[in-house]
Amino acid sequence: MTAKTWRVLLASPLVLAACSAAVPEKYTSPQAGFQEVASQTTAAIGKRTAFARTQAQNDALAKEVRQLVQGKTISADTAVQAALLNNKGLQASYAAVGLSAAEAWQQMTPENPVVSIGLMGIGAPELGLYRALESTIAVNLLDVKTRKQRIAVAETQFQQAQLNAVNDTLALAGQTRQAWINAVAAFERLSYLRQAGETAAAGAELASQLGKTGALNKAGQAREFAFNAELAGQVARAQLEAKLAKEELTRLMGLWGSDANYYVPDALPPLPKSLSKVPAIEKAALQNRVDLQVAKLGLEAQARAFGLTDRTRLVTDLELIAGVESEREREDGETETETLPQLELEFAIPVFDTGKARMRKAELSYMQAANALAERAVNVRSEARSAELAYYSSYEIARHYRDVLVPLRRTIEEEGLLSYNGMITSTFELLTDVREKLAGSLEAANAKRDFWLAQANVSAAIYGGGAGSAPQGGSAEIAAGGGAGH
Repeated sequence: MTAKTWRVLLASPLVLAACSAAVPEKYTSPQAGFQEVASQTTAAIGKRTAFARTQAQNDALAKEVRQLVQGKTISADTAVQAALLNNKGLQASYAAVGLSAAEAWQQMTPENPVVSIGLMGIGAPELGLYRALESTIAVNLLDVKTRKQRIAVAETQFQQAQLNAVNDTLALAGQTRQAWINAVAAFERLSYLRQAGETAAAGAELASQLGKTGALNKAGQAREFAFNAELAGQVARAQLEAKLAKEELTRLMGLWGSDANYYVPDALPPLPKSLSKVPAIEKAALQNRVDLQVAKLGLEAQARAFGLTDRTRLVTDLELIAGVESEREREDGETETETLPQLELEFAIPVFDTGKARMRKAELSYMQAANALAERAVNVRSEARSAELAYYSSYEIARHYRDVLVPLRRTIEEEGLLSYNGMITSTFELLTDVREKLAGSLEAANAKRDFWLAQANVSAAIYGGGAGSAPQGGSAEIAAGGGAGH
């Protein structure tokens, strides 16, 4: 083979590489796609998020979160901020965006040409080293032909991965806020039950003293003791629920060890004086819901994949092979070398697989994505209406308990105390009034918790991240029984 031929073979891949377009930086930068995710989430919830790629960055985020929470009583906003910086599941979601960017980068990079060199007749006695040399370069023509469509599919999937990361961020923020509300409400409920427990213990002690004097029979004493014991069980259960609720909050914030030494307030904030109007929540949800945008991009990706499959329905592999073949022969003591160019075209003959199955799969995948999008749109509308209804209704319910029931129970207790001082009401009747007032306060606390959860769900209904949990129907009943007993 001549030196000229070698230069041609070596130069060809360089020429092909020079023809390839430069890959945009948004696919090649170390934090590819993350800035778009961060800007969208900050606009929706006003919190900062971060993507740590090195151990030093992880350590810096851990230190920042430690300064936010360790040894402090944290608010809902602080809990959300800590979760967005420290939750490892969210970091995995951000890494998925980088993987999608790398896939798009890969698709934008032309397939490497395949070079083959073969020596035939090695060690031929009359020729020495070899008899023939073949050198070829194979280029996949179908890869070049479909590259534009494959890049479009990869770019759509990259945008989909970004929106999925935004949705995961919003979901984590919503879950953390709800976990904080549930944890604080659980401790507030525990506080009310402990107050009821003190009242029950006083009733039990009184019943015991009256029993010794013969003023209360055994049935009456047992009724008070049973009430006290039942309430003690409720306090223990409420204590467990409060600790578990706080542990869920700790889990979402990604804390462990000494970092988990933080506190939550003893009670939820009071109800606002009035509610701000939520304008056209259904329209806002259709415009902003991230999961709906993900479904739209899914349909777009399936459409592009369908077109790609259609173009490669019959032929899935088409290669152009170019090269040279050099043969040496010895005659009359002289060696003659003849070099000839080669050109081959390789492709699969569609005899058995005519591509019908692949086309059917692509068609059904498109239909699947279209139906998923339609279902998502219907659900988004319904979730928006439900969130708005729960927001206003839970506020009215909480106000009813706060402004009507609790004051009435307080009046009954105060009047009962006056009657008791006038020796009109018995001690047990007074204790019953106190228990019922505590039960009313417990109902009011649960209603207040449901309102704050409903308010958190409004943001989720508009921007995404999950419809949020329904208001918990925690029982506000103080243990039954404990009558006057006389």
